[in-house]
Amino acid sequence: MNTSIWHQEPNLSSINALNDHTLGHNLGIVFTEVGPNYLVATMPVDERTKQPFGLLHGGANVALAETLGSVASLLVINSEVFIGVGVEINANHIKAVMHGKVKGICSPLNIAGKNHVWEIKIYNEANELTCVSRFTCTIIPKNKFAG
Repeated sequence: MNTSIWHQEPNLSSINALNDHTLGHNLGIVFTEVGPNYLVATMPVDERTKQPFGLLHGGANVALAETLGSVASLLVINSEVFIGVGVEINANHIKAVMHGKVKGICSPLNIAGKNHVWEIKIYNEANELTCVSRFTCTIIPKNKFAG
């Protein structure tokens, strides 16, 4: 049985449109797959995402992880009423990446209640694990941001 965790049926085109005019767009993050309980995005390893020594910047890994976790939380909740805001993220950088693309796979550790906890694993093009991140997102009423 493939039970989906998503509030509505996700659409990659709509998900990618969320990245317009954001850090994710500037870093070249593209959502590529939605499974019943996971979300996948890629990010290039290029001049936008490398540190001075030619390696993928650890902060770029974190930006990919937080982008995945934030969007995943948005897809789990009723986004007309609630939004998710990141409150904590950590990352363990396991293997250096110098070129190509990385792929992040985001899956839930807990999506009950007001705090969602996501695990994001990032892989290089050889499918080697390069980074593991855990992201916590708090769900709050959307009207808190009404101007």
